[in-house]
Amino acid sequence: MLKTRVIPSLTIKDLRLVKSVQFAEHRNIGSYIAAVRVFNARDVDEMIFLDLDGWTNGIRPWLLEEVTKECFMPLTIGGGIKTIEDIGAVLKIGADKVAINTMAVERPEFIEEASRIFGSQCIVVSIDARRIGNRYEVFSHGGKVALGRTAIEWAKEAEERGAGEILLTSIDRDGTMQGYDVELVKNVTKAVKIPVIASGGAGNLDDFADVLQTGGASAVAAASIFQYTQVTPLNIKERLAESGIPVRI
Repeated sequence: MLKTRVIPSLTIKDLRLVKSVQFAEHRNIGSYIAAVRVFNARDVDEMIFLDLDGWTNGIRPWLLEEVTKECFMPLTIGGGIKTIEDIGAVLKIGADKVAINTMAVERPEFIEEASRIFGSQCIVVSIDARRIGNRYEVFSHGGKVALGRTAIEWAKEAEERGAGEILLTSIDRDGTMQGYDVELVKNVTKAVKIPVIASGGAGNLDDFADVLQTGGASAVAAASIFQYTQVTPLNIKERLAESGIPVRI
């Protein structure tokens, strides 16, 4: 049986580690390199590293090399990936997967090209969704641009075009520590067969089991709970194991 992954997510802006609330109010919380070293020492399953300035500045190899030199776990890098060459460069630097968001929605065939060249196993499509009425609508450009389509519709298309995994973030729950949007996650996991990483809202140990067991997520990503509480990835795994969820300890 596949083990459930617990994945710290690091978000970078202005070369500092930041944390947002509902994709706004980006608070400087310190050094991204220090955070990478901490999680590396804690032997986490994977790490996600997202550069919020990437769409404006493009990928910055020197920045990513700083991270990969300190990171000895599977690593997904996102932010500013616009071309096939960008993906090749990021993988060459040491990433195991790339997360694409804005470029995927602007040119969906980019997913097909990337998965054909590099393999779907390293192409993660990042979907940011917000509840509007009774629908979960997708937003791009850091949650600023509405696509006019639902998370279910876009997740299905991403899978059909070759995405190997979906990173699903609730904009409404981002940074609130009020729990994952289990309904959003459940809607998407029921619509696709590829793994879905739930992101946005984790605030206590029970939130993780809830989104995995009720929402059907394959993995959980979190940020605020690691920055603002004493909870560690091991604490989460121990609670998941107690709930009968297979994890690597």
